Amino acid sequence: MIQASNITLRLGKKALFEDVNIKFTEGNCYGVIGANGAGKSTFLKILSGQLEPTNGDVIITPGERLSFLEQDHFKYDSYSVLDTVIMGNKRLYDIMKEKDAIYMKEDFSDEDGIKASELEAEFAEMDGWNAESDAATLLNGLGIETDLHYSMMSDLPGAAKVKVLLAKALFGNPDILLLDEPTNHLDLDAIGWLEEFLINFDNTVIVVSHDRYFLNKVCTHTADIDYGKIQLYAGNYDFWYESSQLILKQRKEANKKKEEQIKELQEFISRFSANASKSKQATSRKRALEKIELDDIRPSSRKYPYIDFRPNREIGNEVLMVEDITKTIDGELVLDHVSFTVGHDDKIAFVGGNEFAKTVLFQILMGEMEPDEGSYKWGVTTSQSYFPKDNTSIFDTDLIIVDWLTQYSEIKDATYVRGFLGRMLFAGEDGVKKMRVLSGGEKVRVMLSRMMIEGSNILILDEPTDHLDMESITALNEGMKKFPGVLLFSSRDHQIVETTANRIIEILPGGKIIDKITTYDEYLESDEMARKRTVYTTSADDENDD
Repeated sequence: MIQASNITLRLGKKALFEDVNIKFTEGNCYGVIGANGAGKSTFLKILSGQLEPTNGDVIITPGERLSFLEQDHFKYDSYSVLDTVIMGNKRLYDIMKEKDAIYMKEDFSDEDGIKASELEAEFAEMDGWNAESDAATLLNGLGIETDLHYSMMSDLPGAAKVKVLLAKALFGNPDILLLDEPTNHLDLDAIGWLEEFLINFDNTVIVVSHDRYFLNKVCTHTADIDYGKIQLYAGNYDFWYESSQLILKQRKEANKKKEEQIKELQEFISRFSANASKSKQATSRKRALEKIELDDIRPSSRKYPYIDFRPNREIGNEVLMVEDITKTIDGELVLDHVSFTVGHDDKIAFVGGNEFAKTVLFQILMGEMEPDEGSYKWGVTTSQSYFPKDNTSIFDTDLIIVDWLTQYSEIKDATYVRGFLGRMLFAGEDGVKKMRVLSGGEKVRVMLSRMMIEGSNILILDEPTDHLDMESITALNEGMKKFPGVLLFSSRDHQIVETTANRIIEILPGGKIIDKITTYDEYLESDEMARKRTVYTTSADDENDD
């Protein structure tokens, strides 16, 4: 059990949290939600002891071990992957190293033997002999292949480091598990594995995530942060949304009835207060009026952008033909004779563990990279808008937002352009911000503003939900669902893929593809996909053995 007791955190004059009291109990998974800036990550740092509150205490049941997902991707660069994971249980790791140091002594004494024996007993009691295999199981589940387990952390790419740090947090069955955005940088397979892990986890989990499907799948409770308070709801994210909306509706209806009652009482008092025969009744109604109090309904701090992609031109029947595209980068075959044809009703999600392959394919289709072999052809009625995964070069400019966005608008009018920024929650003064100083979330919203103003009939989006809050992801999801043109996209957000795509193209290891007209959930459940994956993996392994 972990409990926040009268927690207050002040940042200057602003109170981020004030007198927060909440208890998290064993066997439950709590999803912490709230608008950007509400303090979700800060609250987890308070619970984990990384940040001291201004007032109040965090109470943990004595003897329970707390583990949290660390965010410093370079902290363990001098350690091996396996050692990093095992460090998730510090006491176990310390015993391992202390034992090794004793056994390596040249002048091994009787005292050393006694100490080693004591350590061995504690080590066995902590199931230490299975530590490496348990760590390997976590790593494999998250997609870190066995041949990397003894590599140094410094040799891993950033996405793989995130997975190792997640395995470290999960290692050793902690009593309390705190996870801040654990699905960031995970592919959909790894997210699916993590979902199953948490569903079967018996202890306390507290998780911050912008992935609605993930929260719905794993959470038994929802902790909603709004205006410095935390309200606890039983149920997952969808249940919280329905419950909170119902409560809000009931309170508004109750206030409406009270307002009608107040109006009736005021009218009676106004009419009969001077009437001697009605004076007692008027006085009685005055007392009744004084007792009526309207509920103080504060609007939520959440703000939803309005995303509406409207093509300037209807798309024809000929959209895109891709023939035998092959691409090798740094000796790795990324795309292997990829061919497919896109129809005018297609909304295609590109899935699979190799995110780099999807990015390369999108860059080729947008003319930013040449294939080694093969070709592609866009239909004459098509126009494309592209949301790149890496937008660094786009924002390397001294232009202000309005001037940059005006470049992509047929109507060169600042007021018109500001209207698109307003939809994406940029206030009037925000339009004069320089592009290079924008935050990650602001950059994404500017890119989406550009896609709306361009009015293209084909949208290509490469992981557009990175850096977005829950409200913006929800708005993007709705915009993609309503879009009447063609979509080619990749996303780690399961709900976006499931509710938007009517066709799935999986890019397999080695660059081949599986192409199916189906929903994402149906695709995941298909025996054929599992069979093809097995066939491909086996043949690849056979080639490696040769």
